[in-house]
Amino acid sequence: MDLTVVVPTFNERGNVPELVRRLDEALAGRDAEILFVDDSSDDTADVVREVARTSTLPVRLMHRERDQQEGGLAGAVAAGIATARGEYVVVMDGDLQHPPELVPLLRDDADPVDMVVASRYCGAGDSSGLSSSWRRAVSSGSTLLARSCFPRRVGRVCTDPMTGFFCVRRSAVHLDRLRPRGFKILLEILARHDLAVAEIPFAFGERHDGESKASWRNGAQFLYQMAALRMGKMSRFAAVGALGTIVNLLIMWLLLRETGLHYLPAAVIATEIAIAHNFVLQERFVFGDLKDNRHPRWLRFVHSLLYNNLDTLVRLPVLAFLVEAMNVPSVLAQGLTLGVAFLARFVFVSTVVYRPRRSPEETLAEAGPPIDVMAIAPLQGAASPGGDGGPAADERPPTAAG
Repeated sequence: MDLTVVVPTFNERGNVPELVRRLDEALAGRDAEILFVDDSSDDTADVVREVARTSTLPVRLMHRERDQQEGGLAGAVAAGIATARGEYVVVMDGDLQHPPELVPLLRDDADPVDMVVASRYCGAGDSSGLSSSWRRAVSSGSTLLARSCFPRRVGRVCTDPMTGFFCVRRSAVHLDRLRPRGFKILLEILARHDLAVAEIPFAFGERHDGESKASWRNGAQFLYQMAALRMGKMSRFAAVGALGTIVNLLIMWLLLRETGLHYLPAAVIATEIAIAHNFVLQERFVFGDLKDNRHPRWLRFVHSLLYNNLDTLVRLPVLAFLVEAMNVPSVLAQGLTLGVAFLARFVFVSTVVYRPRRSPEETLAEAGPPIDVMAIAPLQGAASPGGDGGPAADERPPTAAG
């Protein structure tokens, strides 16, 4: 079989009939199947069985009982990929926020690459279907953090690693490498594989029925996933920062003791030396694996120097505000500002200081062929035109975005 559409569901009974109807229309004449991986506590599984009787596409159901639901939604997707009969697998949500009409385009664009991601953040993509401005902010922030933590495998190839809508060549995914947890299976796949990835834009739609399952627990699971996937680089970054703090304090103490300098200029001198010290160690022990096509060393140092000085200017007034205006204990306030500053510094260093330069070939590949956005708009009801497009398999680019 050519294609399996994997749909993980949790209490989506009201969405199943419309989803299958639109997939039937979009995939008419194709060698495809629909596979529901259901963790529901309602009668979603019964609705799937009923709809399967009239669907023009083969519809299969894998219902997981509570004691079988290892890995949450990400585990459901991994189980679906493992059970898929198709050479290619499209993963999509069951709430119709991922337009079924885009599935043929995802599959057709996958021929020259390993994976095609439907992105809310490239080209004419749109994330306004998220239920609130808070959720949009959380999504954007999580995306930035994910791309920062994985600048080569994620940051260079994918603008939306948090999406749940993508097509992958099943043979390109080694399921034994995955440790699925929480909601973000795409990030797990990208972080543990070196894949050739293309992107197409899509508009994230409104829910057809039911309520969003997003909660603060999902945020905690995401942070746990990030720590498990990237603790090596982040822990080295933290260790360099801790050593830099010791260097900073030691130099300041020596200047005060041996030269009699006022504490303010002594603090400034110590800070500048610590910044240079940290940069040298980051180059060697934290980001030494990102040697391809980087900006010149002097420019990386200038970026690092400017940001760290700006960080100090911003952090101290915030510290004073927390202590004086919010009555936060000074030690706790210091810990909060240092924690936020650490994450912000890691994101900046990963995305700016060590961001690879684009080659002319990559720039042309990212531009890609024009896409008729109206043909793939949510709830449009018409199947998108397919087409192989792109270079031959032996000439595939590392990334191509529409």
